[in-house]
Amino acid sequence: MALLKVKFNQKKRVKLAQGLWLMNWFSVFAGIIVFSMGLFLKIELRKRSEVMDNSESHFVPNSLILVGILSCAFNGFAGKICYDSLDPAKFAKWKPMLKPYLALCFVFNILIFFVALICFLMRGSLDSTLAQGLKNGMKFYRDTDTPGRCFMKKTIDMLQIEFKCCGNNGYKDWFEIQWISNRYLDFSSKEVKDRIKSNVDGRYLVDGVPFSCCNPSSPRPCIQYQVTNNSAHYSYDYQTEELNLWRRGCREALLNYYSGMMSSMGAVILLVWLFEMSVMVGLRLLHTSLESISNPEDPECESEGWVLENSLKDTFKSALENLKKLGKFNQVEAGAEGAEGEEGGKTPAITTVS
Repeated sequence: MALLKVKFNQKKRVKLAQGLWLMNWFSVFAGIIVFSMGLFLKIELRKRSEVMDNSESHFVPNSLILVGILSCAFNGFAGKICYDSLDPAKFAKWKPMLKPYLALCFVFNILIFFVALICFLMRGSLDSTLAQGLKNGMKFYRDTDTPGRCFMKKTIDMLQIEFKCCGNNGYKDWFEIQWISNRYLDFSSKEVKDRIKSNVDGRYLVDGVPFSCCNPSSPRPCIQYQVTNNSAHYSYDYQTEELNLWRRGCREALLNYYSGMMSSMGAVILLVWLFEMSVMVGLRLLHTSLESISNPEDPECESEGWVLENSLKDTFKSALENLKKLGKFNQVEAGAEGAEGEEGGKTPAITTVS
């Protein structure tokens, strides 16, 4: 029994073709939106590529761009088919191409669904990418005189100001690295010498943070140096008082920003996928309804359209049998080739008569 069998007359076939033509052009517009989303996400990721460890994060925007381009191409082509289906003479040239085209549409819809899932599941990969990238970026913060790294100070400062964050996981991350350049340290000072000697790696570590960690909304002047020294500041206790530094780490801030953006895009892609599935089903009904016309010379006659010629269970069994036959055919071919090789390798016996 056919799946989703529908009876059509001439009027219904025309309405279906016209409706599909309109839906395909809506899908082209949706493809442009998906392409634009991918381009926007790629630009946003490139803005902060210095604080990302690898290029894996660009897999999502690249996939969105690809899906957007394919959507425009597939639906533009389908729109032309639907338009020509109103004229039997024009539609005849598309008949041999429709089955392969519908198979490609099915594969394309699987791709769209896969991309939508990736948008929701990329948070873990993005988390590790940001954690390592920010860690490396903070190490290079002081290298303002080193070619290739001199921009890192500005990048980190602008990032912390824009996203209202400090450090990788929090402001204390700055205590563990030397973020002040040696160029601005007085090595004749006893304090500087003592701090360097007290550290195994010979780094100048302080309980301070860059100015970009300061919260401008705080009524108190920013305490960015000697953060953990209560006696250095009047009426101050860093353990109980709400500091005038950003408490949130930049990894969390960026992760929430990008994962929120990707989740929104994933929801849009799922809507596009549902729309594409309905277009594919409609195109299949149009295809079968036009093929099942009993009398091609009488366009007014009724016909039947279906999504699958047999039930879902029978179609699945048939597909499995075809795969098994294909496997056996390949085995037979391989066996025949092996037999020919053995026959070719044998040397004929030569009998000598004395």
